[in-house]
Amino acid sequence: MQSAFILILIAVYFTVLMFISYLTSRKGSGNDEFFRANKSSKWYVVAVAMIGTSISGVTFVSVPGMVRNLDMTYMQMVFGFFFGYLVIAHILLPLYYRLNLTTIYGYLSQRYGPRSYKTGAWFFLISKIVGAAARLYLVAFILQSLVFDAWGVPFVITVIGIILVIWLYSHKSGIKTIIWTDWLQTILFITALVLIVWQLGMRMNLDLGGVMKTIRESTNSRIFVFDDWASTQNFFKQFFSGMFITIVMTGLDQDQMQKNLTIRTLKDAQKNVVSYGLAFAPINFLFLCLGVLIIVFAQQNGIVLPDVSDNILPLIASEYLGSLALGIFVVGIVAAAFSSADSALTALTTSFCVDILNMKTTRQAKVEAEKDVKTRRIVHLGISAVFVLIILLIKVIGSDSIITAIYKLASYTYGPLLGLYFFGLYSKVRPRDKYVPYVAFTAPTLCFVVEIIIYRYFNYRVGYELLLMNGLLTGIGLCFITSRNKLKQP
Repeated sequence: MQSAFILILIAVYFTVLMFISYLTSRKGSGNDEFFRANKSSKWYVVAVAMIGTSISGVTFVSVPGMVRNLDMTYMQMVFGFFFGYLVIAHILLPLYYRLNLTTIYGYLSQRYGPRSYKTGAWFFLISKIVGAAARLYLVAFILQSLVFDAWGVPFVITVIGIILVIWLYSHKSGIKTIIWTDWLQTILFITALVLIVWQLGMRMNLDLGGVMKTIRESTNSRIFVFDDWASTQNFFKQFFSGMFITIVMTGLDQDQMQKNLTIRTLKDAQKNVVSYGLAFAPINFLFLCLGVLIIVFAQQNGIVLPDVSDNILPLIASEYLGSLALGIFVVGIVAAAFSSADSALTALTTSFCVDILNMKTTRQAKVEAEKDVKTRRIVHLGISAVFVLIILLIKVIGSDSIITAIYKLASYTYGPLLGLYFFGLYSKVRPRDKYVPYVAFTAPTLCFVVEIIIYRYFNYRVGYELLLMNGLLTGIGLCFITSRNKLKQP
């Protein structure tokens, strides 16, 4: 009965997404609609959609779960996020708009050359497809446990079905459709988050004041860590890591920036970035408050929580809060997951077509334009298939906390991008383009070696500061391959 109820909810939800896709693709489904939404998006609509893109199903599950081991110290990183958004709004966005870019890696072509351009694009493609698949895996796993196991559906069929639905509503108009589906999905998952907190408070017989008091008095309510420099939760490590992770995972990420670049003017795009940047603190704080309430609820009722932190919220929602809360949880996590995955699939298709295949977005001869649209749809389908394969691989490998694994991956793959962009923006020299790929691949390799050595000889675990080390090594490497030719800034 429970699985049938959830299946009906999901079917209704998918129907709504398909209807939005139909409405947004009626007036055209060419490459300009798919890649840039005709540069006609409203900044306030994009701002809401961006929240859903950034806060995925992993956040929905992992952030409440991490409270058990790390208290609410994740907020230190969240505080750093906002300052990262200010850097994006006032440094990176003006550059992208001045160059009128379709994908942000076009900057690397103008600043360094074609090999640097392709290198940056490939780093994004590899990192994003693995990261997005990891986010979607968690949701697929939860839906499999709650719904499809009861119907005897294999996990591989569940994954194919989820990817197929995302492909169906995004393959025609791409980012033009995604902005509106993500707008809806953001509203849904925030509503679901609030309702789950409310349901949990009711089960604990707490009003709003009681909920706030319970959270404040919990031993897991600690936010700041100033006294332990060796800890990965130290405030300064978390704050600056949050700032730079935002710069690279948003400002240097085609997935995150593609929506921004659909806005007509720079001024409106800056409003968009700052406004959704401000929204992250209260939303993440509420996720952490949910985590504290779950721990207190479990203690009061003698509930043994799972060893894997990502399984804590699904267990409580499915076993102890009733059908209404379970339905709310499913809608929330599906909305959060899809708003992240559909955007990633569109951005990956855009980057591969424009950056790797050199596809143009300007108006062309009719035959050439039709050929490009056909190629784009093949790429979109191919990347969807790769998503399926990576999700199945992640299931075999496993991970206790997907969100930690994603940030770790970002430290290795986005570090070279961080070095390339900041070296390009704040130096006046031109590195030899043919050697840039070697530097970009050497830097994360050295970081991996340094991380092992530091832990082995000093018993110090390198945290998210690995990203800064990676970017710094990339910058140093670029200095060594610099030519004496004068640079003409793009």
